[in-house]
Amino acid sequence: MRRSETLVQWSLALVALFAIAALALIIIFIFKEGSPIIARLGIVEFIMGTKWSPSRGTFGILPMILGSFWVTLSALVIGVPIGLASAIFLAEMAPSGTSRILKFAIQLLAGIPSVVFGFIGLVILVPLIRQWLGGPGFSVLAAGIVLGIMILPTIVSVCYDVFKAVPQAYREGMIALGATRWQTIRMVVLPAARPGIIAAIILGMGRAVGETMAVIMVAGNATKIPVSLLEPVRTLTSNIALEMGYAVGEHREALFATGIVLFIIIAILNTLARVVARVEKV
Repeated sequence: MRRSETLVQWSLALVALFAIAALALIIIFIFKEGSPIIARLGIVEFIMGTKWSPSRGTFGILPMILGSFWVTLSALVIGVPIGLASAIFLAEMAPSGTSRILKFAIQLLAGIPSVVFGFIGLVILVPLIRQWLGGPGFSVLAAGIVLGIMILPTIVSVCYDVFKAVPQAYREGMIALGATRWQTIRMVVLPAARPGIIAAIILGMGRAVGETMAVIMVAGNATKIPVSLLEPVRTLTSNIALEMGYAVGEHREALFATGIVLFIIIAILNTLARVVARVEKV
């Protein structure tokens, strides 16, 4: 029995080491392919450059960085209030049966392929924006709405678990003092769950930053700095996906360098989420 336990232990350890090794190889490959052009152009010129024209040897990704920022911010403005309100309702107000059904329905959103969200946005959302708000329809707003819906499962699931982790004694003590249910939620549950809510927002942000297919279909993919929500935009992930198929030479290196920037951004967001979650446990 002890021998079989040891065998299982070593097998799991090998699987874990394989995952770590795969991640390390991916990081090494991305940095190996993308760092030469950063070294030649300079990190400042590459990141702060406003022109992306591979045919002319110009590689500036600031429009894509700002595009990712505005699209992600728009998604958070739409997704966070809806996700937080949904989690409050499911965890604190809804009957247990209703809560289970609605939570399952929301989690189903995570299983829908991103291309489906993009297609729905392309067929329904883009024409509506073009008709009622003007512009081409392909815009920061369209991408933000689509991503705002896509990040709902992440935000709702994490916030729901955080709310359920708040001790019931906190609620009972507040109600014993004469507080209403909403006052209890606002003055006790939300402050106690604040670190977890922040972690959920950061995880949702990382989900929005890394999305590709849906954004390609509704954002317009213009390599210029957007000045309004109704202008087309290109994100870092879209830039890589659209051009990697035919890129060669410096162009290919620049796309890998874009991947380096994207990797660093997502790594920072994930690290922040883990730090916040750790603070919550303390």
